[in-house]
Amino acid sequence: MAQYYDRYKSFKINTGIEPIPGIIIPQSNTDKSVVYKKGQSRLDKISNDYYNNPYSGWMIMQANPQFGGLEFNIPDGALIRVPYPFGEAVSRYITQVTKHKQLYG
Repeated sequence: MAQYYDRYKSFKINTGIEPIPGIIIPQSNTDKSVVYKKGQSRLDKISNDYYNNPYSGWMIMQANPQFGGLEFNIPDGALIRVPYPFGEAVSRYITQVTKHKQLYG
């Protein structure tokens, strides 16, 4: 069964979407690590492998802020963190979004 989370729903306002902050997903001992192979690896494929959906590559990027939010910045051979399992990773993301909204409204 595919898993999916709409990260935009927390930021929808009237007919638009407010800017989405760069939320970092905190580490967990359940997270996985993957070696990124330039020209072979893609975040949609990694997302599909671990989450059974190709739409959560954004969540992997949120766990790896050292790459600046762009998959093209991930160097060959880099070890990337995959927040895992999916439901727990989404919960960590939602917690960080809630904290951000409390601090910055």
